[in-house]
Amino acid sequence: MIEVDGLTVVYGRGEASVPAVAGLSMDVDTYELVSVVGPSGCGKSTLLFVLDGLLKPTAGRVRVHGEEVRGVRRDVALILQDAGLLPWKTVRQNAELALRLQGRKESADKVLADLGLAGFEKRFPSELSEGMKRRVGIARALALQPRVMLMDEPTANLDSITREHIQNLLLGLWWEMGFTGVLVTHDMEEAVFLGKRIFVLSARPARVVEVIENPGMGEPGYRGTPEFAAQVAHLRGVLGGNGA
Repeated sequence: MIEVDGLTVVYGRGEASVPAVAGLSMDVDTYELVSVVGPSGCGKSTLLFVLDGLLKPTAGRVRVHGEEVRGVRRDVALILQDAGLLPWKTVRQNAELALRLQGRKESADKVLADLGLAGFEKRFPSELSEGMKRRVGIARALALQPRVMLMDEPTANLDSITREHIQNLLLGLWWEMGFTGVLVTHDMEEAVFLGKRIFVLSARPARVVEVIENPGMGEPGYRGTPEFAAQVAHLRGVLGGNGA
């Protein structure tokens, strides 16, 4: 479980300070996958960085599985928007990077094969399509066998076919691995497709203004149902009224 209680994050000091998050509270149940949406620059990525232990809160408390987050955890993985691949490292080296940083010797070859990247292990990022780069980023996270997966716009700037493929892949991995997941996205259809609940944030400084229950998430064919379309329309209305 993830518990966020009164989270406040302020960048800088004095007159130059910028409040990114103010008094934000939310919870995510164990094995639940939720979406977080809100206006551009409202603090969504800041929230993920705090959950990952990369950023220290100015105030408030954050717990993962009952333990206060005081730094980067071995059981939490973060997928960055641009995959964050190092251009001078191969696919295998990029996929195993987080493992090596933790001093672990496991191989990522099985995860790469599961993601359709077998045969590309010795390729460099410049030799991959954008969709394949994103899959390498996902492989790097999965190689850690995380209990919590944090995703910062993992399908941003992809074409519609590749975006849906990655979304289906993430949903299947969630069903298979049973991780707790937090997805930050600007894509309303993606938020509804991948979020059992959808947390809507205000403009900066971020706070939760609405939580949308989404019981159809994960059901076969949900993307093509009237219920899905209605949820997307509702979310669009909420965000429109929220200044997005």
